[in-house]
Amino acid sequence: GLNLAMSVGIRPALPAADAWKLGLAAALAAREACGEIAEVRLKWPNDLVTADGRKLGGLLVETAIDGDAVTDAVIGIGINVNWRIADMPAPLSETATSLAELAGADVNRVALLSRLLAGLDAEIAQVEAGASPLARYRAACTTIGEPVTIDVGSGLVAGTAVDVDDHGHLVISTADGIVTVATGQVVRARAQVGR
Repeated sequence: GLNLAMSVGIRPALPAADAWKLGLAAALAAREACGEIAEVRLKWPNDLVTADGRKLGGLLVETAIDGDAVTDAVIGIGINVNWRIADMPAPLSETATSLAELAGADVNRVALLSRLLAGLDAEIAQVEAGASPLARYRAACTTIGEPVTIDVGSGLVAGTAVDVDDHGHLVISTADGIVTVATGQVVRARAQVGR
């Protein structure tokens, strides 16, 4: 009864090459829905965060592809809504927050869900119409310009995040040159307060 955790199943009219846009679109919809309550930024690849880097929520998109088309997608979204920091277990309480903490009062989860679903519908319709959410995602992504360490499964990539490329991959300037990361877990990112 405190937070919002949901999965939305869709059958988007989308070429397989554009499947990556669904994650960005979902992130923007979640950010916009929360934005009526507090300022929310995005951390690549799939986190909702505050300006100082505290985690507010996360997203995950799974797609099914048949030939050159996306046949199905499931968009999972979890947002800390009314979970107070004092009630979070350590060490989560040191890195996470909730909309209620940011607003200073409990948040109506049904109203938040309604805004989120309406925003998701609008974002997906734009992607299906051929529009890219990339420019808006870049503008909201707090990872760009920050020192990062990314766990790519086979090891760590460390450097400065310099961009999100035209396929949604994180571009990192490392000591050895430019590295593009398609997927991974950001294990360290230093957010600038007030960005």
